[in-house]
Amino acid sequence: MPFIESNGARTHYQFDGPAAAPVLVFSNSLGTNLAMWEPQIPALSPRFRILRYDTRGHGQSTVTPGPYNITQLGRDVLGLLDALEVERADFCGLSMGGVIGMWLGIYGARRIHRLVLCNTGAKIGTPEIWNPRIEAVRKGGMAGIVEAVVERWYSPAFIAAAPDKIEHTRRMILVTNPEGYAANCAAIRDMDLRETIARITLPTLVIAGAKDPATPPADGRFIADRIPGARFVELDAAHLSNIEATARFNETLLQFLNEPEAS
Repeated sequence: MPFIESNGARTHYQFDGPAAAPVLVFSNSLGTNLAMWEPQIPALSPRFRILRYDTRGHGQSTVTPGPYNITQLGRDVLGLLDALEVERADFCGLSMGGVIGMWLGIYGARRIHRLVLCNTGAKIGTPEIWNPRIEAVRKGGMAGIVEAVVERWYSPAFIAAAPDKIEHTRRMILVTNPEGYAANCAAIRDMDLRETIARITLPTLVIAGAKDPATPPADGRFIADRIPGARFVELDAAHLSNIEATARFNETLLQFLNEPEAS
């Protein structure tokens, strides 16, 4: 399995697609791993060299002592690109991955070509929400929160219609290291990019889910309104829109990434 050592951590990553194609980085949500992007591989890998990775504290990447912060997680991406000799890439992140994408758009813009921010917010929740969750996973592990998380991530109709996909998500959550999860919760808790995202000048697409209670469409519209020229698309899905609305998500992503460069 491929790993790189950078920024004090060991990062697990995976490539899919032609070696000579443009690189597209996918960044996972809190509590998942690079497998969450499997629905995108068949549609995107013929056109792109897809680089998926497990965020620090998730999947097979290192669980370093927490709490983490968004600067640390953003620098992990830059370290990954450096180690793999990728000068510039498109970036698509969902939820926590979208927060990392906003940081990259502000502080690492020379390494990013186009930016896709999915089901995310410039500020997500409050300490009063995050601190009890951190305490809960430290005391009871991931099993204590998994059902509540699944119910927030997917609409009731999708939960009833797609049991195999729900079980796949449930397994990703359950195998997440509780300390890694808690450390990343702290990074999101302490993050507020509401003012600084106005400095992003990259071509940006913001995707929201109409049924998303975690980062509702208003959060996405706020981001799109603050970033000059950003485009906003709302899908018929809850939080993990790339899984619940796969076909429309992939179509939206491809259309944006394949657009000709502005002259």
